[in-house]
Amino acid sequence: MTQALIIWFRRDLRLDDHPMVQAALRTGRPLIPVFIYDPETEALGAAARWRLGQGVAQFAQTLQSVGSRLILRKGAAAQVLDDLLAQTGAAGVMWQRMYDPASTARDGAIKASLRGRGLIADSFAGALLIEPWQVETGQGGPYRVYSPFWRAIAGRDFGAAVPAPKSLPAPDVWPASDDLAHWRMGADMRRGGDVVAQYATVGEAGALARLDHFVAQKIDAYKEARDFVGIDANSGLSENLSWGEIGPRRIWHAAEGPLQLGARGAEHFRKELVWREFAYHLMHHFPHILSRNWREEWDGFPWLGDGAQAEAWRRGMTGEPFVDAAMREVYVTGRMHNRARMIVASYLTKHLMTDWRVGADWFAEVLTDYDPASNAMGWQWVAGSGPDAAPYFRVFNPAGQADKFDSDHAYRRKWITEGQARPPATAMQFFDAIPRAWGLQPSQRYPAPIIDLAAGRARALAAYSARGGEKITEMAP
Repeated sequence: MTQALIIWFRRDLRLDDHPMVQAALRTGRPLIPVFIYDPETEALGAAARWRLGQGVAQFAQTLQSVGSRLILRKGAAAQVLDDLLAQTGAAGVMWQRMYDPASTARDGAIKASLRGRGLIADSFAGALLIEPWQVETGQGGPYRVYSPFWRAIAGRDFGAAVPAPKSLPAPDVWPASDDLAHWRMGADMRRGGDVVAQYATVGEAGALARLDHFVAQKIDAYKEARDFVGIDANSGLSENLSWGEIGPRRIWHAAEGPLQLGARGAEHFRKELVWREFAYHLMHHFPHILSRNWREEWDGFPWLGDGAQAEAWRRGMTGEPFVDAAMREVYVTGRMHNRARMIVASYLTKHLMTDWRVGADWFAEVLTDYDPASNAMGWQWVAGSGPDAAPYFRVFNPAGQADKFDSDHAYRRKWITEGQARPPATAMQFFDAIPRAWGLQPSQRYPAPIIDLAAGRARALAAYSARGGEKITEMAP
């Protein structure tokens, strides 16, 4: 009897264009797909854990449609895999790589242990277009600035995307599986889960359909329209990319046809995909970016810690409408428009002088498209402590940004009830999603600004100048 092979899924819940799955099929062995709810996964924020649970449930159905099933186990990954290997007599384990420090340490130890016992232990690409160690500067080191990173990989051949297999070979006997419901992955979302569920597109079929719709309807105008927060101009694929329900190579190739036909937004769309690649490149080479200032000279910046103003920011009650609309959007949908993410991050770190890690931790808690590399790089880029070629200290003016990117107030009306006689359902849903303990009501009076924008800007610029900043500016609205 041919020994089976365990294929271990994590943030790669798809069969389409999956190098690990293709490699496993080439062995000719029966395959046992496994998902492990390990301590690292259990430590995810409430929204991310809820969304992952939704993805796992959908992926289990996908596997059933190709004659397989998803075995669920809870516990430390190394022990769970050892137990499964003993129970099934499998020849080894394959998996798609992850790149955060905790995962690489865990996976490296597992690979060494399995290979030391003569078992198969192979890891594969698939989460990125290019592995972080496969691109380097002319001097031989990692890139620190995005633009040359983009130029270094833009013309590369990433290979063809491989369609999903129509079937997976199954073992004669399946090992026992946990019941996903018993894990209660969405418990910390409480009543908010039912609200956010209305805005989620879960699973690889939905992700591929979302990509097709974007390419057919939106990609041409993407570059010009993407920053306007009241327009549905973006792909929405961050949610699916985060959980591996679609692969970046599939997305890259989908833009090729429009690019050849002269679609104005096709190259810029690819650049945004490579921005994600850059985040992973930095996380691999500079893992401290997740928890410490990427640029050490920022260690002396007088960030404020968590407090009442940061709590008002979290609750969408700062009195700054663009900021509050964005913070309420995330409570309802689990995501936030990218332009709005920059505005709320700048407001927290510049106008409120709050440590970027306070904001990054909150995004990790509330985003259904949470991605550790992109989250850390995005926050540090806005805060000023991260990778950035610009020789100045950015301060986004939220009022000016609103005038430019939400001139008709559509976005603010969509998410803020106060001041509207008939607020839309989207704005009302915020009060259905938030904790009751906050005591907020749709009929409440909108708060006064917790800080004057000019005063907050001046304080931030003074702090920057005091630490030797060479040039300061406010971002033009």
